[in-house]
Amino acid sequence: MEKANQLVILKEEQIVYSLLLCKKELVQVNAEQASSGGVLLGNIYIGKVKNIVKNINAAFVEIAGGVMCYLPLSKPQHPIYCNGMQRERICIGDEIMVQIERENVKTKSPTVTCNLNITGKYVVLTHGITKTGISAKIVSNEERARLKDIVSPYLQDSYGFVIRTNSEGVEEKRILQEIQALQSVYQRITQQEIHFTRFSLIEKGLPNYLADIRDFNQCQIDEIITDQKEIYEEIHAFLSMYQPEDLSKLAFYQDSMISMKNLYSIETKLQKALHKRVWLKSGGYLVIEPTEALTVIDVNTGKAVKGKKNEQETYYRINSEAAEEIAKQIRLRNMSGIIIIDFIDLEDEEKRKSLMNQLKHLFAKDPVKTALIDMTKLNLVEVTRKKVRKPLWEQIKIRRDEDGESSENQRS
Repeated sequence: MEKANQLVILKEEQIVYSLLLCKKELVQVNAEQASSGGVLLGNIYIGKVKNIVKNINAAFVEIAGGVMCYLPLSKPQHPIYCNGMQRERICIGDEIMVQIERENVKTKSPTVTCNLNITGKYVVLTHGITKTGISAKIVSNEERARLKDIVSPYLQDSYGFVIRTNSEGVEEKRILQEIQALQSVYQRITQQEIHFTRFSLIEKGLPNYLADIRDFNQCQIDEIITDQKEIYEEIHAFLSMYQPEDLSKLAFYQDSMISMKNLYSIETKLQKALHKRVWLKSGGYLVIEPTEALTVIDVNTGKAVKGKKNEQETYYRINSEAAEEIAKQIRLRNMSGIIIIDFIDLEDEEKRKSLMNQLKHLFAKDPVKTALIDMTKLNLVEVTRKKVRKPLWEQIKIRRDEDGESSENQRS
């Protein structure tokens, strides 16, 4: 019996793909170089403060020879100094512990923070933020109170916790086991910083496929499958230590007749995910144009209005169908920052409100924080989505360029 939700992990040349398929439809993609010797999300380094720019309230920290990162000072930072000293204000020349919290996107440097996060499946240990936070997606007041009662006794002067959505309904014993594991990691990192030299990699972030396994809710994944023996063994070890209840979902693909890539039509799905035009079942279509500053999504009627008498009702149906597809495409292509959606003009205020409510409901399902801002009188909708990883077209741009073709050509 074929599984409904599958996490498919495969390697092509030097790129490892982690692909979430729901009923064979591609929902999410993470791609990274197999030899991840570069900057990885979640990595913790001893960096040196090279410059402080007061007019943008930020510092620039070097984490390796010539590798500069952006450290925003607009929010409170709680630095750990490698010489054991304690001082609130960061100065040029300081050697401090920093963590990559956002990958380099386009021409922008990676973003780092001094507020280290040690992330588990159910809770996040937060250095410098000494309170208990909880995911807004947990809506039951009774469950929120239960989870806070479990976690709050473990707060310390130097760290707190954020309770993740995955913890909803999870037994107390499982959450406490994870808290103890996170505390051990935190103590190991913070008690040994004086023994490390500048540019040392203190703690390595998880590769994308392990982060995906950790972050997905148990009910979201029915099968984890890979055709790479080394990756299979790594996942097996990870699940054995942190998520033994999911070991039965792990499978090793070894059919010599057809490759896993061909079985799941991965290349076709990736090409489709990069195409700038997306057709709707109604005959309308989307045009998706990423730029340096923002992403623009244009909704077009296409063939959907031919022979239709009630244009406004038709426009509403196309916009409603487009909203569903846009929510899927934003997650699939990992769009972030400012997103402008140009819907077909709607004259009826009630239909405009209905469309906005639909978008709000759809974006609430996105695992990455996505905010619906407003709709203008011109039916332009502004959306913002948290920047964490690179957009899909940039993640796999390396492989496209190595093939001798630009990513732009692949998308057109």
